[in-house]
Amino acid sequence: MEEIQSHSDHYRSSSSSASSPASRVPSSNFFYLRKPGILRQPISFEDSPDWEDTDIEAKLDEGGDSIHAATTPASPSLSKLNSGSLPSPPLPDGAVITRKTAGASVAWKDLTVSIKGKRKYSDKVIKSSNGYALPGTMTVIMGPAKSGKSTLLRALSGRLPDTARMYGEVFVNGAKSRMPYGSYGYVERETALIGSLTVREFLYYSALLQLPGFFWKKKSVVEDAIHAMSLGDYGNKLIGGHCYMKGLRSGERRRVSIARELVMRPHVLFIDEPLYHLDSVSALLMMVTLKKLASTGCTLIFTIYQSSTEVFGLFDRICLLSNGNTLFFGETLACLQHFSNAGFPCPIMQSPSDHFLRAINTDFDRIIAMCKNWQDDHGELSSVNMDTAVAIRTLEATYKSSADAGVVESMLVKLTEKEGPPLRSKGKANCATRIAVLTWRSLLIMSREWKYYWFRLILYMLLALCIGTVFSGLGHSLSSVGTRVAAVFVFISFTSLLSIAGVPSHTKEIKIYTCEESNRHSGAFVFLLGQLFASIPFLFLISISSSLVFYFLVGLRDEFGLLMYFVLNFFVCLLVNEGMILVFASIWQDIFWSITTLVVVHVVMMLSAGYFRIRSDLPGPAWMYPISYIAFHTYSIQGLLENEYIGTSYAVGQVRSISGEQALQNSYNISEDSNAKWKNLLVLFLMAVAYRTVAFVLLKLCVRRNVAGRTLFCCNKHTNNPK
Repeated sequence: MEEIQSHSDHYRSSSSSASSPASRVPSSNFFYLRKPGILRQPISFEDSPDWEDTDIEAKLDEGGDSIHAATTPASPSLSKLNSGSLPSPPLPDGAVITRKTAGASVAWKDLTVSIKGKRKYSDKVIKSSNGYALPGTMTVIMGPAKSGKSTLLRALSGRLPDTARMYGEVFVNGAKSRMPYGSYGYVERETALIGSLTVREFLYYSALLQLPGFFWKKKSVVEDAIHAMSLGDYGNKLIGGHCYMKGLRSGERRRVSIARELVMRPHVLFIDEPLYHLDSVSALLMMVTLKKLASTGCTLIFTIYQSSTEVFGLFDRICLLSNGNTLFFGETLACLQHFSNAGFPCPIMQSPSDHFLRAINTDFDRIIAMCKNWQDDHGELSSVNMDTAVAIRTLEATYKSSADAGVVESMLVKLTEKEGPPLRSKGKANCATRIAVLTWRSLLIMSREWKYYWFRLILYMLLALCIGTVFSGLGHSLSSVGTRVAAVFVFISFTSLLSIAGVPSHTKEIKIYTCEESNRHSGAFVFLLGQLFASIPFLFLISISSSLVFYFLVGLRDEFGLLMYFVLNFFVCLLVNEGMILVFASIWQDIFWSITTLVVVHVVMMLSAGYFRIRSDLPGPAWMYPISYIAFHTYSIQGLLENEYIGTSYAVGQVRSISGEQALQNSYNISEDSNAKWKNLLVLFLMAVAYRTVAFVLLKLCVRRNVAGRTLFCCNKHTNNPK
């Protein structure tokens, strides 16, 4: 304790610009608040007797969302807060509340989370944390990197990975129960948006995927979400831009990702780093928008790494973490007083969040070591001469013995002694509806993004034209058989290799699926079926256009039935390629490694397809079994050659002729069965189904892997929000 006291005295004396605890009351321009009269009123579940969404027609005046400087009003007492006797604030003239949402109280008691391998010296990521969040308020979880912010957020929302072990209790409206689907929303730090859709289209399709009922009923929900996140001016703007038009900026994109969760009208909204990669203006606009959302009654809980003074003033309560330990929980002004009481007052010209992180972030010790013997023009660097380990121990000990900890304990007792009404599931769209929605959405995306299929169509046409002109004018003599086999092999092999151009688009779709599936908006089965149904028209267009160019330039047999088989064979071959891309994109979820792996696989399959060396002559181990049987090139080429040569004959000299099968004997192995080509087509179809089945399993696994990965490594990245 003497060491702690000496360090505290040293820091207090070195901070010459710091004020005394009594003078830490913020000035009139310290916090930026909404207009008087529309400030939130924190309430518990006892203050909402009916707990139903109430439609109230209203409109805000044009200046209703502007930011105004005001003195922070005194916080209501704990007794008034829970007794329901606190009167509602008066509404300003010309303003009416837009739409009220029945929030829910969330309380956690002695919450401990252990994840094996997360910490170097201990598996405990969160250690005996206590806190609560009330309807109509914003509760922020703040701390340095690897302090357990995102893990605590996931623990409260019930989204911890299977490797995590949680101890303690989480109460929702006073009951120990998990929040059902639709009663809460969760926004990841990094979310995938669809750039080829407008904001209104994106939210409308999200509403169709999430909500049951008729389509027309969901338009009002979408408009409410757009209005709640102040996206009215961007409703008809493409998220990712188009041609020379720029898409949405990072601030608008972040608000769109939050609006996607608002279409369910959740009681509780969890947000992981809402200010991630936002500049100071966008960050302030984001927090004002969330403050407006909280004023409707929704319970907001989110993590944050750092904030400006203006943003900090909008928070209602703060949970300060360091290495899993709770250093403070309570109102924001009380946190400033807590640091002053512990001997670390916040300097007047410094942002409170910067001061908090400076005191509890152990990474600053390395900076102290670097600057130990270095002085600036004004003397020693007094702002970095504090031992953070001592500061953490001091703050933790001070908080445990403070009145703030007692207030939290008293509030937890009030929130858990009586169970409120349980949250009900709002239902979800049925499987058929989601398949139809995903199919239509994918069709729209594929038709708008020229890199998806339109560019590939041009490439396929050019490749078919090149191959066709190189192998044109072959005739139908016996000497042309070997050259025509080469033409078919080159066409199938090169077009299959060219399908790798679709890897970026498929990788993007898988990321969107992962984001939607993590919030149970979609599913692997409906995603794969929707993607398949939407791709069929484009793949058929590619197959028929490329086949026609190649078929007639090379001079294959001029029969309609044979031509249709060629088109069908190539179409199923493209389906197999699409399935392969989905498999490897699901495994890697990285464009570079997916393309590299697919190129290697295609080359190996081409080598064993039976052209460079007849299939019956391939070495038994590996190349013959199993590679040549796995390679789809083998069945596609074999089926096309059987389609072309079975039933034909070639003259040898004046009196003798041989069948097409005999003519191919030295060039390629085919079957003499007249139905062999249909058997090969069936094998190709089964391969397409098999690849989709494997993709289904991998997609189910990749969601778990990504959720676990985000939980384990979400704190490895530092956010650099401007002050």
